[in-house]
Amino acid sequence: MTTSTASSSSAPAAGPLAGLKVIELGQLIAGPFAARTLADFGAEVVKIEPPGAGDPLRSWRLMKDGTSVWWQVQSRNKRSLALDLREAEAQAIVRQLAAEADVLIENFRPGAMEGWGLGPEALLAANPALVMLRISGYGQTGPYRDRPGFGVVAEAMGGLRHLTGEPGRVPVRVGVSIGDTLASLHGVVGVLMALQHRHATVSAEHPKGLGQVVDVALYEAVFNCMESLLPEYGAFGAVREAAGSALPGIAPTNAYRCADGGYAIVAGNGDSIFRRLMGCIGRPDLAADPALANNTGRVAQVELLDAAIGDWAASRTVEEVLAALDAAHVPAGRIYTIADIAADPHYAARGMLQRLRMDDGSELSVPGFVPKLSRTPAAHRLNAPALGADTDAVLEEIGLTAGQIAALRERGIIGGA
Repeated sequence: MTTSTASSSSAPAAGPLAGLKVIELGQLIAGPFAARTLADFGAEVVKIEPPGAGDPLRSWRLMKDGTSVWWQVQSRNKRSLALDLREAEAQAIVRQLAAEADVLIENFRPGAMEGWGLGPEALLAANPALVMLRISGYGQTGPYRDRPGFGVVAEAMGGLRHLTGEPGRVPVRVGVSIGDTLASLHGVVGVLMALQHRHATVSAEHPKGLGQVVDVALYEAVFNCMESLLPEYGAFGAVREAAGSALPGIAPTNAYRCADGGYAIVAGNGDSIFRRLMGCIGRPDLAADPALANNTGRVAQVELLDAAIGDWAASRTVEEVLAALDAAHVPAGRIYTIADIAADPHYAARGMLQRLRMDDGSELSVPGFVPKLSRTPAAHRLNAPALGADTDAVLEEIGLTAGQIAALRERGIIGGA
């Protein structure tokens, strides 16, 4: 593994977003993942959490010393400000921070920010250059806007859940919160586009340019990745159904059981790749068949092709299948567990397996950074913060005195050391 000994005192080279000030008001996955992505590339992110428990993600899944190990990834490169947003004084602090920020990220239910006096009308009036990313289940408009929405619901509404699983069986959930993550990444794209627009609108009247609201709905982020579902339905009334490990309309591509009980994923759906695949499995007759020369013909006989590939794979181990297909230049791979990932030399060579030095001196395996930038790469600059660890420092930076900070803490409006 590539080792990272980054801690709160490390100072790697600045990323491409160095100097960008981001306020994160979200919790759990969608908003915080977007903020983390910006932070990895150099943005200065202040994460605002409620005093006491903080972001619920701190206690999700497997815990180490009382804190989720997921937290160490989701909140790296951020500072924590513990602030009770239900209080008027806390809302005033957010407005003061937003007045100097470049980006504000929130993923509350629509209307929550407005109820705190933190809606876009108020914030952009004070800071016309602010880019405000709002991630919610159904978006800021429309008849469903007020419904609570989580990623799993968005995956269902966006069309993904209907396609997962085996035909005729209950649609299965994707094993990670893919709806939230897709929304986060769409949000990051929207923020970067809005910043580009802001740069293009710099003027004497607006010396920092014009900001705007980026409205991301979880279900729309999922739907945006649904490829040809809608045009196929619009043109032919076709409703794509679940197909297990195959990809309907593209052949051959499937998971094939091997002699050792494992599976090999084989993607032989390109015309020339198909011919090489058939040669590899000892079926030159299929490679030469004019009816199978293109994808349309192969889809019509997909059961024949799957049977031929399946029979060949069934007499070989996964390693033997992959070695033969690699030699034939046919895309193929095994189904990785996280143990396979952690042991894989390609992951290590690409810097995707990092060892993080925790504040207590222990080490933790964490994912590396995506994408790879040649001149301004991402870096681990700060460990995930303890709740409210930066409260005093952030408030001092906006001009609050020690006495004011102490008074806010005594009333429970702020938290942290």
